[in-house]
Amino acid sequence: MTRPPLPPFTEESARAKVQAAEDAWNSRDPGRVALAYTEDSVWRNRDRFLTGRTEIRAFLADKWERELDYRLRKELWAFTGNRISVRFEYEWHDAAGQWWRSHGNEQWEFDDDGLMRRREASINDVPITAEDRRLL
Repeated sequence: MTRPPLPPFTEESARAKVQAAEDAWNSRDPGRVALAYTEDSVWRNRDRFLTGRTEIRAFLADKWERELDYRLRKELWAFTGNRISVRFEYEWHDAAGQWWRSHGNEQWEFDDDGLMRRREASINDVPITAEDRRLL
């Protein structure tokens, strides 16, 4: 299975890869999102370490059960060869109705077929009011 655009990335193809990731994550569909990763993909997400699509799919399903009305924006930060770095920001609320803005950076590494084999994510959460939301 290939997942274009493929490395080595140009600015145009890196931006397309970032937009495709943003679109997929905003679907909040764990199965759809997990297909972008290799079967043995390795993740660091905050303080969690995951390996493989099955763990990634379960992690995402749990995430979107807790992070309600999730909305994400990603921005290309840098790229080279088979790697892309992005900054991102997303907003969500918990079951009690508290809104949060989560922001951070990700480093991605892809295989030759355009599947992500490694993802390193550093994320911080800031409580916000509903009126402070930017991602509507």
